[in-house]
Amino acid sequence: MGRPALLFVYRKVVRPTRPRRRKGMNLFVANSNKKNTVDTVWQLAEPIAAELGLTLWDVRFVKEGATWILRVLIDRPDGVSIDDCEAMSRALDEPLDAADPIDCAYCLEVSSPGIERELTRPAHFAQMQGRSVRLHRIRPDSQNRREVQGTLRGLNGDEVCVTCADGTECAVPRKELASVTLADMDWNMQDEATED
Repeated sequence: MGRPALLFVYRKVVRPTRPRRRKGMNLFVANSNKKNTVDTVWQLAEPIAAELGLTLWDVRFVKEGATWILRVLIDRPDGVSIDDCEAMSRALDEPLDAADPIDCAYCLEVSSPGIERELTRPAHFAQMQGRSVRLHRIRPDSQNRREVQGTLRGLNGDEVCVTCADGTECAVPRKELASVTLADMDWNMQDEATED
């Protein structure tokens, strides 16, 4: 039995528009408050997730096309169900409305991180140490490679350190990476090991 790739619950939140002084003001306000929004939502969501027996994996506030999306990623050791996503979404409704950390219309998306979850926080790198990961570079390296796969050794300062299949050690600065994801074969290997 494998873990589901991705489950999510999606809800649109409409806020009354605020008067604009000039074109693009809402975009500027949303961009300038992105970190504050993520921090505020993290503080609201973490205890709620714990109450529901879940772990908060990540919170992201991103613009996709013309839509702002507040993405809350939850996890559980035995896997996340659609019921978990729905329960988290419903439990977040009231605290989000009360705190009102976002001053524009947005869509709330509560989901699992998926089997190829992205590692973004130092805690992710510590938790996934020893697992197989893919480093996706923004630009190709000197050998024209955009992707490096290996066993995660962890973070060393601002570098992601991996041991490649051929045994070579590789350290890539995080600013040169588009993303770091788990290689999905790990979940299959973990499931097979538990079945034996």
